[in-house]
Amino acid sequence: MKKIGIICVLLLFAAFGVFAQTEGPMPMKPEMTEIWDPEVPVITPGETPMDAPSDAIVLFDGVDIGREWTNANGQEPEWKVEDGCVTVVRGKGIIKTKRVFEDFQLHIEWRSPAEVKGTSQGRGNSGVFLQERYEVQILDNYNNRTYRNGQAASVYKQQAPLVNACKPPGEWQTYDIVYTAPRFNDDGTYFTPPKVTVLHNGVLVQNNYSVRGPTEYIGIPEYNIKKHGPGSIILQDHGDAVSFRNIWIREL
Repeated sequence: MKKIGIICVLLLFAAFGVFAQTEGPMPMKPEMTEIWDPEVPVITPGETPMDAPSDAIVLFDGVDIGREWTNANGQEPEWKVEDGCVTVVRGKGIIKTKRVFEDFQLHIEWRSPAEVKGTSQGRGNSGVFLQERYEVQILDNYNNRTYRNGQAASVYKQQAPLVNACKPPGEWQTYDIVYTAPRFNDDGTYFTPPKVTVLHNGVLVQNNYSVRGPTEYIGIPEYNIKKHGPGSIILQDHGDAVSFRNIWIREL
């Protein structure tokens, strides 16, 4: 064996002897847990939390509803666009986004009619459907009692909001919704259910709730689970002149 080889072997055994005599794991250094790459993407936030950040898709800019939305038949929506907002026209049906989504952050502002008519579910009623099938309820619940799992910011007929954060009728309100789409087993059942977090007027009212299944007016939601992919955002025509503005979404 060459001299240099003998020296290398001796050094290896010496190092092994040192480590063998060390009790416990090797000491950690701060840089061993520092992850530098890839760098976190840079975006430009809105001037206020209600303004769309630079990586958002603006779904309604206050002017052109037909750019991003259709009616149920894929045609131009027939809701009324005026003064920077779009308002439900009774009997014209839902509107839905042309694009489809899975995981996202959605910002939407809504207003129930200033003139109060009706009680319970008959007052300022609409809804936001996620992936076309999971509804976050819109309702005027300012001094207006209804069933708790059907009031504003409920996951309709499933989970009541933690609190009632409604403003008076005629005032603009905000929903900020963080949604994680379900993943499925081969047999079509949920591997992981949909998850939804809702802030109503800046107040946390749904905290990463596990949705039981598609929204049902009658019956138990988990009995109607069917495997599905991305879906549109749907705004409901429930017959009340609810208005919407400043709608944007970030795909996650």
